Amino acid sequence: MWHQRADVVVVGTGVAGLVAALAAHRRGRKVVVLSKATETATFYAQGGIAVVLPDTDDSIEAHVADTIAAGAGLCDPDAVTSIVADGYRAVRELVDDGARFDEAEPGRWSLTREGGHSRRRIIHSGGDATGAEVQRALDHAAATLDIRRNHVALDVLYADGAVTGVHVLNSDGPGIVHAPSVILATGGLGHLYSATTNPEGSTGDGVALALWAGVPVSDIEFIQFHPTMLFDGDAGGRRPLITEAVRGEGGILLDRQGNSITAGVHPMGDLAPRDVVAGAIDARLRETGDPCAYLDARGIADFGLRFPTVTAACLAAGIDPTRQPIPVVPGAHYSCGGVVTDVYGRTELTGLFAAGEVARTGMHGANRLASNSLLEGLVVGGRAGREAADHARIAGATTATPIETETRVALPRRKLQRAMSQYASVVRDADGLQQLTAELDAADPRDLDGRAGFEDVALTAAARAVAAAALARNESRGCHHRSDFPDTDPALAHSQVFAAACC
Repeated sequence: MWHQRADVVVVGTGVAGLVAALAAHRRGRKVVVLSKATETATFYAQGGIAVVLPDTDDSIEAHVADTIAAGAGLCDPDAVTSIVADGYRAVRELVDDGARFDEAEPGRWSLTREGGHSRRRIIHSGGDATGAEVQRALDHAAATLDIRRNHVALDVLYADGAVTGVHVLNSDGPGIVHAPSVILATGGLGHLYSATTNPEGSTGDGVALALWAGVPVSDIEFIQFHPTMLFDGDAGGRRPLITEAVRGEGGILLDRQGNSITAGVHPMGDLAPRDVVAGAIDARLRETGDPCAYLDARGIADFGLRFPTVTAACLAAGIDPTRQPIPVVPGAHYSCGGVVTDVYGRTELTGLFAAGEVARTGMHGANRLASNSLLEGLVVGGRAGREAADHARIAGATTATPIETETRVALPRRKLQRAMSQYASVVRDADGLQQLTAELDAADPRDLDGRAGFEDVALTAAARAVAAAALARNESRGCHHRSDFPDTDPALAHSQVFAAACC
């Protein structure tokens, strides 16, 4: 077994991971970044970054109010305010690292609007390629960091209530990176489902690593299904999303008969929060039996210039969005919950931090407001990096040893994805969730002898947490819809916390 040392280990290379790594590095710490995959969810983010700019008609209070409204009663108002208020500073820091955003005129960023927002406050780059620009800028800024490719984090190691390092697998076999601070920035868990907007590495790794280390997760039942994932048949895996900004610029959601899908459903119509729109599409498709809905963007001027990424994806699927409506379905997109942290990324385990989609800060509640994800990754990623660096300086060097673990189990991936897609998708019920739980309980032991094996084990652990949380929430709230409990229960306006025993 090989051994190496660092002050801070960051697991993940998306927005939260690289911002955290840069922050810790700039504090003078030795940082090692572990990356198992070449693609990040950040790269595929289209819409933009929600941020209150100075000298506009927007305000921190308005952005906070929109976020809390979308979160369906489960946001932490203090956390939301803390992150939103720090957004402009974090964006300016990203600009200092080389990011460039579209301008309405020289020196003034162009703003668009997305679902749930009362103002045009979304900055973007390349029309609909904001994530690609954020990733480009951060990759460039982090080029001198120690980034280890094809490294899989198998376990967070700890002793006496504090982190001591990470158990890692690479091409040389298993090893340990000894470090007093570890930051989980592993992204989401979209590949719990057969079709998702997420890249292939989004397999719930951080949730599993935290649970195995005894660190709780919360709000894990709230998985956001993006209302408009491109429908191109029954193929599984990652599919392109059609950014919400298309509706912000005038796109209209219709069924096959040309009827509005959201009329009478919500006062904001097609710009209602994502959970509302996804639920409305799902209900209409169940009612009609149609395979997809349609997003009519033919009335948007210069569509190809404003949305080049969407246009390319549509053309690749044989669809000309300037001449025909775009076929869409809801697709697994974003985990609103995750590893429980504060707004500085700190978890209950000393020295363990989490930031980005893997973390649950209280920002998103039961449903994430559009384009708040890159915002949270920037703000909390930077904070977590600085906190981890400071903790490492105080804690000093650590010596880690592998920990005794229970036998870990996994369902075959395709079987798990089919079960999750059938029983824990946009709409759930008790019978389906109980069937899902029974299938997960029948999982077989699996060796962690490679990336695929580890991911299957992580997916199974994450799926168990989702199933337990969804079964326990006997109501419909945010992006958790129960057909057997269609109403929101005021008595359940609180987050649920689950620990390793559930998984």
